[in-house]
Amino acid sequence: MTQAPATPKNGRRRHDREIIALAVPAFGALVAEPLFVMVDSAVVGHLGTPQLAGLGIAAALLMTAVSIFVFLAYATTAAVARRVGAGDLPAAIRQGMDGIWLALLLGAAVVALAMPTAPWLVDVFGASDTAAPYAITYLRISILGIPAMLVVLAATGVLRGLQDTRTPLYVAIAGFTANAVLNVTLVYGAGLGIAGSAWGTVIAQAGMAAAYLVVVIRGARKHGASLRPDAAGIKASARAGVPLLIRTLSLRAVLMIATAVAARLGDVDIAAHQIILSLWSLTAFALDAIAIAGQAIIGRYLGADDEKGAREACRRMVEWGIGCGIVLGVLIVLARPLFIPLFTSDPSVKDALLPALLVVAVSQPIAGVVFVLDGVLMGAGDGRYLAWAMLVTLAVFAPVALLVPSLGGGLTALWWAMTLMMAVRLITLWLRTRSGRWIVTGATR
Repeated sequence: MTQAPATPKNGRRRHDREIIALAVPAFGALVAEPLFVMVDSAVVGHLGTPQLAGLGIAAALLMTAVSIFVFLAYATTAAVARRVGAGDLPAAIRQGMDGIWLALLLGAAVVALAMPTAPWLVDVFGASDTAAPYAITYLRISILGIPAMLVVLAATGVLRGLQDTRTPLYVAIAGFTANAVLNVTLVYGAGLGIAGSAWGTVIAQAGMAAAYLVVVIRGARKHGASLRPDAAGIKASARAGVPLLIRTLSLRAVLMIATAVAARLGDVDIAAHQIILSLWSLTAFALDAIAIAGQAIIGRYLGADDEKGAREACRRMVEWGIGCGIVLGVLIVLARPLFIPLFTSDPSVKDALLPALLVVAVSQPIAGVVFVLDGVLMGAGDGRYLAWAMLVTLAVFAPVALLVPSLGGGLTALWWAMTLMMAVRLITLWLRTRSGRWIVTGATR
């Protein structure tokens, strides 16, 4: 009996199954991460306003520090996925271990630098005299959890590269649950106050890191991969991460400039901006889940020397990005009467919010393609281009955004500038994808 020939429709279905299998659990894990801060805020909020203010400052510092090192997940995913595609699982896990060792080294360095400078960091953020002691207490304890947080990033990248996004979801759910229980128990049961919240989070993060290490070590032993640190491998992981670090810092600069401009527009505009930014971040989780699937799938195809498969997968994921962007845009418009009252009852904030929100809705299809192509190029290990593209984007965005207040523009104008930023990213990423220069096959780039 002869096998039916492959058709474009069958190919799309295969890619759809792969995307769904990886993206849905990845979305769940992404959403679980900010819930840690939400739980801490809910528990600490009942202690008093100074404690909550202190937590807000410390949490912002911690999240900034950790987000800088997100390249540990991205670079590891791409490198591991290539070796999976090449059929060399021992080398894939060995590559992942290099990323984990790098995470431990960076974590130790951050602890050594941040612990003595915690009071200064809190002061730079402008903490009040009443909030500062609580911020320093929470920050100093939470700093101890940074190595575990970075190990979680690297190990998550290992499992994504191995085409496993379910385990990170399960670990994230377990970590979130443990964090909630520990926070309540230590803050109120043990009477430790804000220090109890910090210790609860550190313990939960350490448990997550341990769970990941158990999974990775078990895989290493099964496939005969070495667990010892390898200087050459760690250096290679660091070199691959540098361009992605530049990309991430450039993107963080964009968001910081946008917030600084909104603050100059007045209290009403900065309040509305924070609401929109929260919603924008939520939609980013959905789109980033597809990008994560793209990193794993593209890396595997290129590692298997399947250029055609990589191109077809890229094309299908772009279609997914456009479709999800349209759906998210429509949802933002239709659901705005439901979620806006959850954030504010101030009529002036609502008036500033609505037109800018429509700009965000219109830009979602652009964002969908940007996230997908970002993930595709990360999966291809094309970090150097991503770094240059993001620097170009920052160079275009910064002067436009900074001109908004002086030209009399308001929040809507600022979010048009944000849309311009996404459009520039779209152009740079699309040009690279169309050129085909990102396609480098083989177990290593």
